[in-house]
Amino acid sequence: MHRFFREPLLHFTILGALLFALYGWLNRGALDAPDEIVVSSGQLDSMNTQFERAWQRPPTTEELKGLTEAWVREEVLYREGLAMGLERDDPLVRRRIAQKVEFIADGQASAAPTDAELQTWLETHPDDYRVEPKYTLRQVYFDPVRHGDRIDAVLAAARTALEAGATVDGDSTMLPAVLDAVPAFEVERVFGPEFAEALTALPVGGWQEPVPSGYGMHLVQLSARDGGRLPKLAEVRPAVERDLISARTAEANSAFYRNLRDRYTVRIEAAPDRARGGGASAVGAQ
Repeated sequence: MHRFFREPLLHFTILGALLFALYGWLNRGALDAPDEIVVSSGQLDSMNTQFERAWQRPPTTEELKGLTEAWVREEVLYREGLAMGLERDDPLVRRRIAQKVEFIADGQASAAPTDAELQTWLETHPDDYRVEPKYTLRQVYFDPVRHGDRIDAVLAAARTALEAGATVDGDSTMLPAVLDAVPAFEVERVFGPEFAEALTALPVGGWQEPVPSGYGMHLVQLSARDGGRLPKLAEVRPAVERDLISARTAEANSAFYRNLRDRYTVRIEAAPDRARGGGASAVGAQ
């Protein structure tokens, strides 16, 4: 008999029974009155849809029964896990639940704005939608390094020839000789900011004074300059609506969180001093 009670298997059996009894006592309300699990028609429809998407056919009666039982099994284990508090120690579960709560606030701000609201947003954020100026021009490039001290004379002679209608090739370059209604940002990307800035004040018409760039000097004939403007709402409506809804969603989410945050007192403890092996201590509350 003494040998029987010294068996390790018996020890584990008794310990398991005690733990189960303790868990049952702590959760006796749940065990005495088990929750009802309802497999809704919407859930069944979702199972059918997912099966058809995967297998390109509806499930048979037996297959649907198996899907239903698998869902019930998962629901039972999920509820028991919640009852045991298992979700509190899983960062992925915490993050997913937090995201779902945030989606509630997002949904409150996703209503389509009115035309008046869109117009107000456009007018109060003009720089986000302003149409860039566009330039149509011809340019002839000259390399200052190649011409050295003669660069001014070379430019003057070339400008005179161009004004007389002659063809002047200038120096070899990969830069485009002609731009046709090119936006200002693209001009700046190709020729650099100094060249693009000079175009804003350059007269439209004949060949003008040399214009510098990061590459050298250019003789430029500006044929047309379509000045920048604030577009009409109809031209940029999708972008304005997207930006307004995004801003509303961010604000709603922030306000939603602030209201929830105000319900809590947050106490932040000091991190352990790993060098000295010290423990954590409370340093304040928020």
